[in-house]
Amino acid sequence: MSEIKNDTQAEETVEKEVGQPTETAEKQEEPKKPKKEKEDKKAKAELAALRTELEAKEKELSEEKDKYLRLLAEYDNFRRRSQKEREGIYTDAVSDCLGEFLPLLDNLGRAAEASGDAEQVRVGLEMTKKSADALLEKMGVEAFGEAGDTFDPQLHNAVMHGEDESRGENEISDVFQRGYRRGDRVIRYAMVKVVN
Repeated sequence: MSEIKNDTQAEETVEKEVGQPTETAEKQEEPKKPKKEKEDKKAKAELAALRTELEAKEKELSEEKDKYLRLLAEYDNFRRRSQKEREGIYTDAVSDCLGEFLPLLDNLGRAAEASGDAEQVRVGLEMTKKSADALLEKMGVEAFGEAGDTFDPQLHNAVMHGEDESRGENEISDVFQRGYRRGDRVIRYAMVKVVN
C-alpha cells in the first residue's frame, strides 16, 4: 500500500508539475493578449495620426503649389503686358517725334516751290532753320561743337589736325558737322578740326 500511495503521490506530483507549467503558460498568455491588443491599438492610433498629418501636409503642399502656379501665371502675364507697353511706348515716341517734324517738312516743301529772288529764299530757309532749332530745343536736344571750344573726345570727333599759333592747345578751329545730345546721351558727335 505504501507503493500505491507513493505512486499516487508521484502521479499527483507529475500532474502538478505538468499542470503547473500549463496553468502558468495560460496565465502568461492571458496578460500578453491584452498587452498585444494595447500595442495594436496604440500602433493603429499612431498610424491614424500619421495619416491625418500626411493628409494635412498634402493639403498644405497642394495649396502652396496652387499659389506658386498662380504667381507664375501672374508673372507671365505681367511680362507680356510690360513687353507690349514697351513696344507701344517706343511706337508712340517715334510717332510723336515724327509728328513734330512734319511742320518743318511742310515749310521746306513750301520753300522749294516758292518763286522769288535769292534773298527771299534765304530768309525762308533761315526761318525754317529757326523752327528746326526750336523743335530740337522743345524735344530737349542740345547742339554743341563751336569753333573756339576745347576738344573733348567724349563729344567731338577730330577728323583733322593742324597748327595755329593764334589758338590755344586742343582748341577746335573748324566745325564740319555739329553734334547733338539729349541730356547726357550723345546723339551725334561733332566732326571738327583741332589745332595745336
